[in-house]
Amino acid sequence: MLVRTKVATISPAETEGVGKKRLWTMAHQDALIGYLFILPQLAGITIFVVVPLVLVFWYSLHEWNVLAGNFDYTGLDNYRQLFADPVLPEILRVTGIFSIGLVAFNMSLALLLAILLNQKLHGIILFRTLFFSPVVVSLVAWTIVWGFLLQKDGGINGLLAVIGVEGPNWLRNETSAMVSVIIVQVFKNVGLNMVLFLAALQNVPGELYEAALMDGASRWQQFLRITLPLISPTVLLTAIITIVGSLQVFAQIAVLTQGGPGTSTTVLVYYLYQQAFQFHLFGYGSTLSILLFVIVAILTFAQWQLRKKWVFYEA
Repeated sequence: MLVRTKVATISPAETEGVGKKRLWTMAHQDALIGYLFILPQLAGITIFVVVPLVLVFWYSLHEWNVLAGNFDYTGLDNYRQLFADPVLPEILRVTGIFSIGLVAFNMSLALLLAILLNQKLHGIILFRTLFFSPVVVSLVAWTIVWGFLLQKDGGINGLLAVIGVEGPNWLRNETSAMVSVIIVQVFKNVGLNMVLFLAALQNVPGELYEAALMDGASRWQQFLRITLPLISPTVLLTAIITIVGSLQVFAQIAVLTQGGPGTSTTVLVYYLYQQAFQFHLFGYGSTLSILLFVIVAILTFAQWQLRKKWVFYEA
């Protein structure tokens, strides 16, 4: 007995339709939505970071004097001038001193304030607000006020005179000028790091301190063995932010000391400004910008690579 079976056939049109459906799947839709979400940020990075960086490198290969109207290709001449610049080693030394002093003072003070303000006391929110308020103050206004306070007959020396101490002209002495600029910058931005440390401290489980206290651990031991390891990711974040910020300080130097006395407060960013906008050597100024970019990139990369040795969650 023969049994006839009917074989289903698919027309070419249907086959083409199936193929088209496979080219546009749910995964492709999700990917497109994701790309649309990051498109504004990607466009911003491209326009305001990548393109300017490429242009700066291009300008560094030219001799560009705006006043004379010159824009001549010089190849690597600006980079040769960079290595032969007799002033640059002193500028890098001053930049290093400024950055190390600012980072050490800022992070130490921020952590100390965060520990002190991480208490459940009446009115503690007011103190947190007071210490954070300089962050939102205009940078130029803040610097101008401190410029008046640090003058020979300014408010700081007035307070010292009350206790019988004659203060120096803070901004006209090489040592005191550097210290003054560092303190002004630290007081301006320490509140930001303080808030970051405070948030990290509030996420440390209290049970760990109770267990350590029962085991007889001192306050210092609790800080070294519990607090510091658990907030180490925040320490890494604040270190990167503070170091990069210290290498980009300009307004405070320009308003307070103009790089003086001599070159005692002339950091790399201010030296770059002088070459480009005061001496109109935009080609050499662009070369200094590339040097600054390389320094920041190396320091950030080094910190990121070293994180596995001291960041608790990366061990």
